Amino acid sequence: MNKLIVGNWKMNGGLADNAALLGALLRGWPDRAAADVAVCAPMPYLAQLQQLLQGTPLAWGAQDASAHPHGAYTGETSAAMLRDFACRYALVGHSERRRYHGESDDTVATKAQRVLAAGITPIVCVGETLAEREAGRTELVVKRQLASVIHTVGHCTSEIVVAYEPVWAIGTGQTATPAQAQAVHAVLRAQLQAATAHADRIRILYGGSMNPANAAELLCQPDIDGGLIGGASLKSDEFLSIIASCPVHG
Repeated sequence: MNKLIVGNWKMNGGLADNAALLGALLRGWPDRAAADVAVCAPMPYLAQLQQLLQGTPLAWGAQDASAHPHGAYTGETSAAMLRDFACRYALVGHSERRRYHGESDDTVATKAQRVLAAGITPIVCVGETLAEREAGRTELVVKRQLASVIHTVGHCTSEIVVAYEPVWAIGTGQTATPAQAQAVHAVLRAQLQAATAHADRIRILYGGSMNPANAAELLCQPDIDGGLIGGASLKSDEFLSIIASCPVHG
């Protein structure tokens, strides 16, 4: 199974900048990319991505989805709306959503369920803060976050993607060592194997400041199936370098 590399643009971009970035990515695309690749853009740009990326090897997705199917929820975007723009993926439970918008494990699980029902693959984000890691609670926290999703989506668990993002390593320039990242990925893998007979279909991404300098070492770990890339996904040369770091038979 190929590695999966997903760029998270966060609240960055503009029509001209997006077109330039996507053009550079497609021009620099490796002849034999050993990865499946997508970019998750802010909601207003999904139509642009659909227009520019149809028929290319680059998939696209959203950074969030509503926990509600429709109704009086001003400012929300439903999973069905994302489907209209042919999104392949949708991030749910990103640490910034949990922290700044107070999203609970139950809310994240409901969002994952809505996304799956729309035929979109949820990328379920889990991860611990620095205080939780220092208190020795990393395993407890990530297993609790993932358990809520497993309980809610049930037999569809094998259709999700999981992203481990240590909160202390997002946008800080810090990164978990390959051994630290692999240890948590192994815990998540075991939890998924206990939950579904099809756990081998589930990719677990590392999402803590992966960059061209550390990507190859992280991506060769046995339970790291790809990366959720933040800042480096906004620079075509860095993003292409990470894609090129993927082993051919991930």
